[in-house]
Amino acid sequence: MVKVYSAPTLPDAHLIAALLAQEGIEARVFNENAQGGLGEIPFIHAWPEVWVIDERHVERARQVIRALERTDTRSQVVCAACGEANPSNFQLCWNCGGQI
Repeated sequence: MVKVYSAPTLPDAHLIAALLAQEGIEARVFNENAQGGLGEIPFIHAWPEVWVIDERHVERARQVIRALERTDTRSQVVCAACGEANPSNFQLCWNCGGQI
């Protein structure tokens, strides 16, 4: 296993793990409960981490993460199903759940 991402929040870590799963890359989130140790350990060591199971997928996982980090969240796209505006990095409409 190889660590590919340290997230500032647990939802961020699970988002990355879910995106990797969509790409067929098996990943696990570690340090899910380490936030309780803040103050006893440095905060960076308590951050949730995403680890890729198969080392052959590490570079592809890093590409997926870099692409997400480069996405401009200020631009918007309109859902074809309901017409609602969504941030451009959304894959599903926040309003109706439809594919964007």
